[in-house]
Amino acid sequence: RAVIYMPNSPQFVISYFGILKAGGIVIATNPLYTKRELEHQLHDCGAETVLVMSLYYNLLKEVQATGSTNVKRIVVASVKDYLPALKKILFTLFVEKKGGHKVTLQNGDRKFTDFIKMGEKAPKPNVDVTPDDVALLQYTGGTTGLSKGAIALHRNLVANTYMLQAWIEWDYGKEVILGAIPFFHSYGMVTALIFAASIAGKLIVIPDPRNQKDVLGSISKYQVGIFPGVPAMYVAINNNPDVAAGKYNIRSIKACISGSAPLLVETKRRFEELTGGKLVEGYGLTEAHVATHANPVMGKNQPGSIGLPLPNVEVKIVDPVDTDKELPVNEAGEMVIKAPNIMAGYWNMPQETENTLVDGWLYTGDIARMDEEGYFYIEDRKKDLIIAGGYNIYPREVEEVLMTHPAVQEVAVAGVPHPSRGETVAAWIVKQPGDTTTEQEIIDWSKGELAKYKYPRIVIFVDELPKTTVGKVLKRDLVKEYKEAHPAE
Repeated sequence: RAVIYMPNSPQFVISYFGILKAGGIVIATNPLYTKRELEHQLHDCGAETVLVMSLYYNLLKEVQATGSTNVKRIVVASVKDYLPALKKILFTLFVEKKGGHKVTLQNGDRKFTDFIKMGEKAPKPNVDVTPDDVALLQYTGGTTGLSKGAIALHRNLVANTYMLQAWIEWDYGKEVILGAIPFFHSYGMVTALIFAASIAGKLIVIPDPRNQKDVLGSISKYQVGIFPGVPAMYVAINNNPDVAAGKYNIRSIKACISGSAPLLVETKRRFEELTGGKLVEGYGLTEAHVATHANPVMGKNQPGSIGLPLPNVEVKIVDPVDTDKELPVNEAGEMVIKAPNIMAGYWNMPQETENTLVDGWLYTGDIARMDEEGYFYIEDRKKDLIIAGGYNIYPREVEEVLMTHPAVQEVAVAGVPHPSRGETVAAWIVKQPGDTTTEQEIIDWSKGELAKYKYPRIVIFVDELPKTTVGKVLKRDLVKEYKEAHPAE
């Protein structure tokens, strides 16, 4: 087992495929983890080897010093390893030390470039990797507490790659894919890193997906055609004034699959108008490594839907309480999935595995329904369902409505405690720049758009919504902050 602890970079790509080719198991770690989070993951996976970007080396050494992990070998990469000569000099002079990239390696730790040179002289590993060997421990995380290691076999990753190949039109060796979604997340790993390699595509590696100048400049310069992303990225492009001014040529984009968070209809409409390409919503989860549904890129698209099951994916909707009861068309319940890309289980967590995988079916925890044509719609996370005065309220429906208000740029809806209703609907809103709409005006407007029990009783304006590195809104942080400010409720 070997950990890759770095952002999207050439070193990540080399490390990832190198570990797999040597018969190892990859654990990709979020570079933004705190010491506590990093220590948990390293302890849980039991890896002895870590490949790390220099910026995170000192934190890794702090964790290693606790003695709570098995880490013995550390290989340290630098941003400048693969920079052109002039940029390497400029980075060394003006960025390396000031930016925290310059580190002094302790005894036994090696530079990435030296490690690669050693490998060039060493005999090639003689390993026999089978489809049923473990390839990856992919940790869930960000939105639901303690992360769990989902076990991916080699055949799971290959299966999902073939599914994606069947879903998107592509020319072997000619496609340009934007690798902006973090590769340490299963979504970026499969839809960009592995997919690009599988079709001999050109992979444009973006270290920071929030760097709009880098993202847009790369799309324009390299004429990106395939752009897997998350709604937050597409929203940012929609609202970028330089895009509106025509400073970037983004008309090369032909296919985008959005995942990790709900894609609002207005986001899709505006993005397709700007690019001329297709932006479709898909669905996946870490436990499926990664995708199970998507709207057809070139076929019929159902806005607001996660689309159809990918090839060889079986899906059923069951009663959230009586899970043996399968529900009919258009009735919402928990979505359960059986497919060749489903995980083998959780690492060192037999009880969690037993609760989530039942007779080969993965219980997703998502509330969904299927229409008459077989398209699926996520109503909400099972745990996010708001029950106010006995009524079931799906936050996504409220979010969709609020996004149609001209003052709203982004929105997140969740339930907060209420003394008589149990819970009530709260909406956190990022307003359009310069807008002067008040909270009460939003509430009054929503009364005309939503049933009496659904409209938000509480509206809170915020500068930004807290998100994970792949764009999922951290609603629990918003709710926690609200509870701390209103302890009596």
